[in-house]
Amino acid sequence: MAATESTDPRAILRGGLPDRYLTPEDLVTMFGLPSVDTVYQWRRKRIGPPGFRVGRYLRYDPTAVRAWVTEQTTLQDAA
Repeated sequence: MAATESTDPRAILRGGLPDRYLTPEDLVTMFGLPSVDTVYQWRRKRIGPPGFRVGRYLRYDPTAVRAWVTEQTTLQDAA
């Protein structure tokens, strides 16, 4: 795996899970969101992947993000 690909958050869901927690900025990159504000809106509305606070920082477990993506895909397939 190339060095740039291993740090590219979009490669996380395609490849193996990273050895670090994801930031809101990672989610913006992964999902092509307009801004980090979208991630925070999802959190307030409880419609995005589950996150947790580490001090003042918001982090996401890559496994939980993958499960959320799978759930969203399943819900769309069922509709």
